[in-house]
Amino acid sequence: MTTQEVHVQGLEKSCSPALRASDQDRDRVTEVLRVAVADGRLDPVEFDERLDAALSARTIDALTPLITDLIAAPSSDGALTLTLAGTPAEPAAELLTIKERHGTVRRDGRWTLPHRLALRTAWCEVMLDLTSAVRSAPELVIELRVNGGNVELILAPGMVVNANELSVRHSSLAISRDAGDNTPETLHVRLVGRMRHGRLNARWQAPRR
Repeated sequence: MTTQEVHVQGLEKSCSPALRASDQDRDRVTEVLRVAVADGRLDPVEFDERLDAALSARTIDALTPLITDLIAAPSSDGALTLTLAGTPAEPAAELLTIKERHGTVRRDGRWTLPHRLALRTAWCEVMLDLTSAVRSAPELVIELRVNGGNVELILAPGMVVNANELSVRHSSLAISRDAGDNTPETLHVRLVGRMRHGRLNARWQAPRR
């Protein structure tokens, strides 16, 4: 998985030790920790300990030590520069719609996940590989209107799937809730809509390095 550097405004080494942390500051640190456990830089025990500390931190000075070994050196303007695999280079789309009939749909590699993905296909072969995708939110909603064909979801450890809101008829689903390896949840994939005369399969694999 490639990484990119982003500046996290508000977490500055030059700030006063007494400067109070905001909810947004805590959210930024939590996201760094989630990415780190997903790519193996933290083990689940370390993740749980640091997450508890981040959620209860009241000052910037309390937050900073939780991520100092997960980030690059401070930049020239004093802001902490995070090596964050899952940070979008630009704002994610609220809705991405994919339409295809009697063809093939493939999304893989490093692509930015929208908040909601609408899949409108008929008798197609669809492959959505999320393992190296840039995550824009803790949840991805995939709304299906699928008539015939196969849909394959390739997921990274830490991603979980909920298909309780998906209506199926004359179709088959091969989905477990998660990878079964006790990796902390980093992305919740919610499947909604309907599938007719098709097959949906979800499988998990580690991101490609």
